[in-house]
Amino acid sequence: MTLKLVLFDIDGTLLNSGGVSRESKALATEDLYGTAGNLRTVHIGGKTDLGLLTDTLGAHGYQPEQLKQAMGTFEAQYAKRMSEIIDDYTVQSLPGAHEIVAKLRQREDVLLGIVTGNASLTTPIKLRAGGFDPDWFPVVAYGSESANRNDLPKLALKRAQALTGLTITPEHVWIIGDTVLDVEAARAVGGNVVIVLTGFEDHEELLAAGPDIVLNDLTEFEERVTI
Repeated sequence: MTLKLVLFDIDGTLLNSGGVSRESKALATEDLYGTAGNLRTVHIGGKTDLGLLTDTLGAHGYQPEQLKQAMGTFEAQYAKRMSEIIDDYTVQSLPGAHEIVAKLRQREDVLLGIVTGNASLTTPIKLRAGGFDPDWFPVVAYGSESANRNDLPKLALKRAQALTGLTITPEHVWIIGDTVLDVEAARAVGGNVVIVLTGFEDHEELLAAGPDIVLNDLTEFEERVTI
């Protein structure tokens, strides 16, 4: 059996969180650093939480290594703030997301995972709010682990191989996302990329990035994607 690793992005791919990430991130940043900078207005576009924090607070004198070392403290406050306000937001799974996750989970030759710009402590909060059990995705690489999203699929692949004891080659890695950065991250690991047009990216820019397959939404996945 050849094992395939299928890595889903969260926001714009599996669910729409209604802006709760942006606001809770801004609140946590204000709590700890005294400013949210441009976090309430900047285009996120698949960036990692560590990358966003580095970009935002760099203008206020904070160094990347300083912010990385303090990420655990930031994550805890970020998760606290998200838990406090998430009931005020509408978090909805996107069309076809639950169905395709359920079908892929039934396959013995598929290992599911998450590659997300979200931090490790907020990822399960958002997944549960969208009706997804985090345990459905045994392999995860988080946006709190690197400022560069291209590092995350490589990290997920290493974790998948450590978990299973199997060698998974890049041609059997699939990334399902909704941004140009998802395309770039898939190429960085040598994998395949499926883009769904359910996020907030410009569609022409997404097509120009050269994804392998483009879907209007995940209801088209089973018919058009062969894994």
